[in-house]
Amino acid sequence: MKTIIFREDVRLDSGCVATMGCFDGVHLGHRLLIDMVMKKAKERGLLSAVVTFDRQPREVFDPEFHPQLLSTQREKAEVIASLGVDLLVVLPFTKELANLSAYAFMRQVLHDRLNVSVFVVGYDHRFGHNRMEGFDDYVHYGKTLGMEVLQGDVAYFPGEEKAVSSSVIRQLLNEGRVEMMREVLARPYSLTGKVVQGEHIGHELGFPTANLEVDDPNKMIPAAGVYAVWAVIGSERQAAMMNIGMRPTFHGKQQTLEVHILNNKVGDMYGQTLTVEFVARLRSERRFNTREALTEQLRQDREKTLSCLKVKS
Repeated sequence: MKTIIFREDVRLDSGCVATMGCFDGVHLGHRLLIDMVMKKAKERGLLSAVVTFDRQPREVFDPEFHPQLLSTQREKAEVIASLGVDLLVVLPFTKELANLSAYAFMRQVLHDRLNVSVFVVGYDHRFGHNRMEGFDDYVHYGKTLGMEVLQGDVAYFPGEEKAVSSSVIRQLLNEGRVEMMREVLARPYSLTGKVVQGEHIGHELGFPTANLEVDDPNKMIPAAGVYAVWAVIGSERQAAMMNIGMRPTFHGKQQTLEVHILNNKVGDMYGQTLTVEFVARLRSERRFNTREALTEQLRQDREKTLSCLKVKS
């Protein structure tokens, strides 16, 4: 996949079939849309393209807004590339771009610069200044530009009539329901960051932990609690359990992300990049009256993690 950062000198010669959106999380709904783009591109001998933005549009207008991202820009690009898309076009989102009408955007960006022959729109996607127009308007504008405009299908939660969306997925993560992520993202939810120094409390309890500092501060953290996870360090993928929370037993004052590798054979991890893939939430965070009570609970958490990940102790 070729990634293009949209600038004044960008002008594509080859025609393409394209779709556009934030694609945060690249969930099942996004995949359905991208799959339609790739099929239409193959049928017509054109390139397949995904057009996205370098930030959440709301960030441009609200400096206080901090998005809860389901995927970083790097993660989003990696997932889209894995689907077999030919082009990823990243638009720097600006106030000037936001002020374009839907027709002006389709003409100036999609038609004149990106040479889009077929534009596939999400079933509920609206764009352009004030987002006043809808699909019928886009079809009309497309006809004046010689661009075919198609509408993608809806992806539903398995066995339900609820549409898959980034906002619903964030709600699930706020509830700690990481088990659902494989169904709606087609992959585990993950966090990536550097291992940093902690207070070594886990080591004192016999459960040494790697303290994770997430690379992107806007990446969404699931609900506080204890989770069964896979920890990926370089080429090594290890069974682990993770605590997200304030460490109430030790009167913690800020959230920590602590990962305990079950076999404890990875050695010194400080400064290394660690990715955590969530499998299941074991319990909520709670305060224990004694260290002994906490240690016993950690032993139970370890056994549940082994069972959940289907590995032997």
